[in-house]
Formats: sequence, C-alpha cells, structure tokens
Amino acid sequence: MTTVNPFAKNQATSAEEAAKIVPRAEFRVFGKDVADLVKEKMWDAKASLYAARVMPAETYFLSRNTNEANVKVRDGLLDIKTKTGETPEGYEIFQPRGKFKFPVKKEELETILSHLNVNIKLDKDTYTLDEFIDIARQNPDLAVVSVEKKRYGFSVDGIICEYAYVWFNGALVQSACCESENYAAMSQAVSKLGIADLPNTNYLRAAKKVLGMI
Repeated sequence: MTTVNPFAKNQATSAEEAAKIVPRAEFRVFGKDVADLVKEKMWDAKASLYAARVMPAETYFLSRNTNEANVKVRDGLLDIKTKTGETPEGYEIFQPRGKFKFPVKKEELETILSHLNVNIKLDKDTYTLDEFIDIARQNPDLAVVSVEKKRYGFSVDGIICEYAYVWFNGALVQSACCESENYAAMSQAVSKLGIADLPNTNYLRAAKKVLGMI
C-alpha cells in the first residue's frame, strides 16, 4: 500500500496554483527543550510516525517591517507564503504564493519586496539568486539568514505534527508544531503534546530573535 505523504500537500509552482490551495493553520513553538518535551508526550498521544527528514539548507529573507511574509530559497526556488489571518485560537494561517525559478523577473521580485514592505529600485529585467541576496544585504531593513532543519514528522488524531532541530546561522534551537486545514481539530493535538501554553512563534520571529532583530 502506498503511504500518502501529508507533508507533500500545499505545494505549488506558480502564483496561480498557490491561490487554489486551502491554507493550513499552524501553531509552532521554539525553545531549548521543546523537542524533548514533545518526544515524551507523543507516545501518550498515540502518535503515528511518518518520517525523519534532513532538509536542504534554506536562505530566509527577513524584514524589519513585517512578520507576515515568509520568503525563502530552497532547492534553488524562491518560495513565498503570506499571512492571511488567524484562527480564533490564535493559530496563524499562511497562504502559499508560489515558487519562482531564478533568474526571477523584475516584476516578480517587485511583488516579493512589496510583501516584505521594502521599497527598492530595480533596474534590471531579471535577477539571479546572488543578486537578490546582495540586494537584501545592502538594505538596512532586510537580513539574510541561513537555516538548516532536521525534522521528525508524525500525526496525532490526523493532525500533521513535527518536532525539529533548527539552526539559524549555526545557532541551534528546538521547535515543534501542529498544522492542518482542520482548524478546529488542532487544539486537542496541541494540548496532548504539552505545548499549548508556549508562545506561538513562526520561523520569521524565531530567526529574528536569534539575530537580535527583535
């Protein structure tokens, strides 16, 4: 029997495809011992294991002006998600906006920079990844951070979960999250994993804290 990969959902290669995706809500926490806590709780929660994954290194682009645009590069693709709202429980909803191949068009980069709430004059018709990184590093409102992740996926009552070890520019932190399109069902899984009382912190805010941006 073929196992369906729940982590393969919410993928799109264009803005048009991304607009059709039902966004997941996510509750994510970071801390020194978060993964250890979840590993203790997940068995009592009758977790179903899925997979361990060492992710390819990613490059995140952080903006001092917003925590609502997740812009990163992985496997050579520029990936963007934007926050569209929160559930009544405070879980964040990010909508995929598509993946773009380098070199990216000027118009596409202008749209991405607008989501980051920065105004940068672009003179070329297309931009390579190295050129985008240079642009970001030269702007005082932007920061570039290298992110590495070792992720352990599982599910609780059908809710996609994970605990992970994350390195921001080499600094290690532990993380855990629950995510689903079934927003109402998430709170029970979050509670079973013992993380309900921890602050909901997305990757952007966690990286900014490590870099001293907040």
